[in-house]
Amino acid sequence: MKENKWIRGAIPALLLHCSIGTVYCWSTFSGEIANYIGAKKSSTEWAFSLAIFFLGMSAAFLGDVVEKDIHKSSLIATICFTLGMVGTGFGIMLKSLPLIFVCYGCIMGIGLGTGYLSPVKTLMLWFQDKKGLATGLAVAGFGLAKAIASPIMQKILTAFDNNPAPMFFIMGGVYCVMMFIGHLLLKKPSTWVEKHSEGGGLKEFFKTLGENFKTSFGNKTFIGIWIMFYINITCGLALISQEKMIFKAIGLSVGVAATLASVTAIANAAGRLGFSAWADFFKDRNTIYKIIFILSILFTGVTVITQGIVKGAGVPVLAVICVGLLIMVNAGYGGGFSNVPTLLSDHFGMKQISAVHGMCLSAWAFAGLTGNQMATAIVNRVGEFKEITLSDGSTASVNPVGYQTVLYVTLALYIVAFIVCNIMIPKLNNKTKKEEA
Repeated sequence: MKENKWIRGAIPALLLHCSIGTVYCWSTFSGEIANYIGAKKSSTEWAFSLAIFFLGMSAAFLGDVVEKDIHKSSLIATICFTLGMVGTGFGIMLKSLPLIFVCYGCIMGIGLGTGYLSPVKTLMLWFQDKKGLATGLAVAGFGLAKAIASPIMQKILTAFDNNPAPMFFIMGGVYCVMMFIGHLLLKKPSTWVEKHSEGGGLKEFFKTLGENFKTSFGNKTFIGIWIMFYINITCGLALISQEKMIFKAIGLSVGVAATLASVTAIANAAGRLGFSAWADFFKDRNTIYKIIFILSILFTGVTVITQGIVKGAGVPVLAVICVGLLIMVNAGYGGGFSNVPTLLSDHFGMKQISAVHGMCLSAWAFAGLTGNQMATAIVNRVGEFKEITLSDGSTASVNPVGYQTVLYVTLALYIVAFIVCNIMIPKLNNKTKKEEA
């Protein structure tokens, strides 16, 4: 096949990321899973947390596998993601929460990590003059997947009387085809030549893993990038996980809330593409993170000062401020993801970017365990749930004080992240960026 950057880089990246990005559709069917298997919704939430944890850790452990053979890693991603989806369907049929944890959390999580990493370096090699735009394009697919898949999944759920099992079987088959085509198409440019050690078994694998860990976490700059990446994800997950209930807390109807959920999903994708493409114009790519954190601090601070979530149901202007906050958080959350590989390549070069990027994605793993769980703990312990009347006349049980309290924590964390990206990450320009020999 003719070497074309769109056919060999961009299209397969979108096929892979638009498939695995549906992990963010969890809120679409988590309640239905809990009801069908007879479990508490808070218990089923651990399936999503485990999926994000295994995503980050598999990326960290398998980064060198991706580095050496993207065909092997993309095939691993296709198999694991498909088995995870189908296995989750069987777990629902058997009403087995542990099986759901294993399939959706562990097996599918491994597919997420390897699938996320596989196209990134390839894209940066095909689009060397516009690395940010290239990675933003692929990672935007990850964010856009929720907006595309959520309504489809909802229709399938409705067609099968809210039994989620058939949905997992159907969507698992669709994603298997999409990812396998992406696997077949994905290829690095023939002009890129790199040498890797052959074989070595487990001993060589763990030796290389140790070397990658030392290279990464032994470097102050990497630690700074890891910390700000972790904070951005933690804050994003904390607010995104409560998004649906925040919309209700400010009095919006279920229909409006659903529409706005699609808007925030699009903002997530737009942030991945927009912030990364914008970063290409800066001499120092870290500037884009400073912008993201300044905007996040500004929007969060205004919502905190005005008590937007607590008073939003009675004051339309404050409700608009809350919606603006969630749009900004989603955009900044996406932008933080898309700029990490290019920022790392500026500091560490392209030679081992998949391995270093994989190590950095371990921040995603730990944020997956802390972000939404932290928000849930605050909401369950601060304030109280009360019934309010929504704009369509229906009622909902919400805890505005609890959601508002989450903002105090995220505001403090955003400030820490802004300080870190200013003092721990050195400035680079086009002349001092790390280049490969």
